[in-house]
Amino acid sequence: MKNILSIVLILISLVIFGMRIAKSVEFKRNVSGLLKRAAAANTIQLADEELSKAIQYLEKNKMTSGYTSILYETPDEDIDFWYRNLKASQNELQTLNSDSALEKANVLIKLRETIIGKSRVTVPDGLSVYPNNKFWAFLMSIAILAGFIGIMIPVIESDRKAREKAKNGIS
Repeated sequence: MKNILSIVLILISLVIFGMRIAKSVEFKRNVSGLLKRAAAANTIQLADEELSKAIQYLEKNKMTSGYTSILYETPDEDIDFWYRNLKASQNELQTLNSDSALEKANVLIKLRETIIGKSRVTVPDGLSVYPNNKFWAFLMSIAILAGFIGIMIPVIESDRKAREKAKNGIS
């Protein structure tokens, strides 16, 4: 019975972790991956296409305002500022009326600086599960707890059996 409980707890943990990973992959495919491609684009048109796809996904999934934080709000988790910054970049790409290679290069450089932080795409932490950040924090806590208990049940049972053997062998 304890083995079944252990297996069930570990499976619950793995399912929750798997779902969270799937949400991260979906977000990378539809937002952060596209933003990275926009930042790496060599033409205004290509950058605009990738940026527009990411912005459409954000708008469709209502990821345009609010904070991703759970306990307290910090500027790096402000979705509204981040989204408005992306929209401003998109507007610059779409309204550039110059044929000057220098101006085009400057707009692309500015876009790269807007999208890429120190070494990765700038995205508010936890945006992949927004607006359900509290729910996912709770689920991840459950997953960690369930996984820990699921692993500890056989360890404790094995230790108990070893002590019982030693006690019976010594007596």
